[in-house]
Amino acid sequence: MEEFDEELYEEQILVVDAGQSLLRIDKYLQDKLQGVSRNKIQDAITDGLVLVNSAVVKPNYKVKPEDKVTIYQPKGRGEIEIVPQGIPLEVIYEDASLLVLNKEAGMVVHPGHGNWDGTLVNALTHRFQHLPTSRNGEMKPGLVHRIDKDTSGLLVIAKTDKAMTHLAQQFFEHTIERTYWALVWGEVKEDEGTVEGNIGRSPQDRRVSMVYPEGDYGKPAITHYKVIKRLRYVTLVQCNLETGRTHQIRVHMKHIGHPLFGDVMYGGNKILKGEKFSKYKSFVENCFKILPRQALHAKSLGFVHPDTNEQKFFESELPEDFTQVLERWENYLNYH
Repeated sequence: MEEFDEELYEEQILVVDAGQSLLRIDKYLQDKLQGVSRNKIQDAITDGLVLVNSAVVKPNYKVKPEDKVTIYQPKGRGEIEIVPQGIPLEVIYEDASLLVLNKEAGMVVHPGHGNWDGTLVNALTHRFQHLPTSRNGEMKPGLVHRIDKDTSGLLVIAKTDKAMTHLAQQFFEHTIERTYWALVWGEVKEDEGTVEGNIGRSPQDRRVSMVYPEGDYGKPAITHYKVIKRLRYVTLVQCNLETGRTHQIRVHMKHIGHPLFGDVMYGGNKILKGEKFSKYKSFVENCFKILPRQALHAKSLGFVHPDTNEQKFFESELPEDFTQVLERWENYLNYH
């Protein structure tokens, strides 16, 4: 679920020998990269961290003489010191094992290039002395999952090792209930539906993801959606995630022709539907100013409590920028 940032990765380039016989790339890299298991190499290929001649490949790709193989390996992140900062957090629920937060849009979840402080992790390390660390090490104390910087809404944070393991297992097994509300461009024809399609990084732009419908690359991803309100040129939908891939809702909705309203990375920050009148153009541009981000909010979260085995469920209100834009669309349609 982690976003790719090339500044946090070391690039290694290998040029296949002219006399090399055809060999699966995972086997080739296992021979070339000391101390790296074949499973890790296969995961890296699937994650788009290995390119051959600047293109993504499958783990069964056979290298040919003079192929140029590029490998991205994470830099040592544990060396980065996290500075505790007293940043206010909106806590929805807290007990000895976990807390549920309502993250505001604009807050980065964990430190990374360009955002070394002011993140949720900086706030958590100020509030708590000994949070468990995820499999990614010291960079992500307490984090079981994440949402994008410009997405608002609910996150569960683990305060104990037991809670971290228990909650991570629920995410792995897709038993966590998560609903998001998204405002998307266009009129979604079906009242409800499911988008299935492997998600992997784009070979053209490493920051964005895309759907590979044939399933020959990327990781399986399933999003269920249901229309909440139709607003002629835009539609308010509820999305339920079965999987948690990077930018999943943003990528899947764009794939079916409905980019999220205001989503700069996936083309939703342009006027994609509607009228040609300058008044309409001004109205939409004003909405972009009120909501200068993708219109996406993590609205509800349900999971089994690690200690009590009780089913917990939390909901959050849409933030003010989102509700303002919805009200403006409703008002616009009432008068036009």
